[in-house]
Amino acid sequence: VQLAESGGDSVQSGGTLRLSCATAGYTEGNFCVGWFRQAPGHYREWVAMIDMDGSVHYADSVKGRFTISKDNAKNTLYLQMSSLEVEDTDMYYCAADEISYVCSKRGALEWNYYGQGTQVTVTA
Repeated sequence: VQLAESGGDSVQSGGTLRLSCATAGYTEGNFCVGWFRQAPGHYREWVAMIDMDGSVHYADSVKGRFTISKDNAKNTLYLQMSSLEVEDTDMYYCAADEISYVCSKRGALEWNYYGQGTQVTVTA
């Protein structure tokens, strides 16, 4: 499984940004895919995911502000972020896993595949 993020940038508080993740090497429906974020010295935080059945789930901290989606024809996962806050500043990682039990835990367990990350910086 290959995952490659792009779209990170520096934006002002209240702004919007869309992250993309080019995906390859997995069968649709056999994996859950999602986004995590991590700041230096902090644990990686689960942000949003699309489960194997297509259901979508969000962390409370981003619910209503972030939208996860995927374009199967383009093999691309997206994270549309709006009403950005300084606290959203992090390295954002695209992730995937093929174990339904892991997926069901919404990021409480370590996922198997991660991209290299893309930096999002939100300034006041």
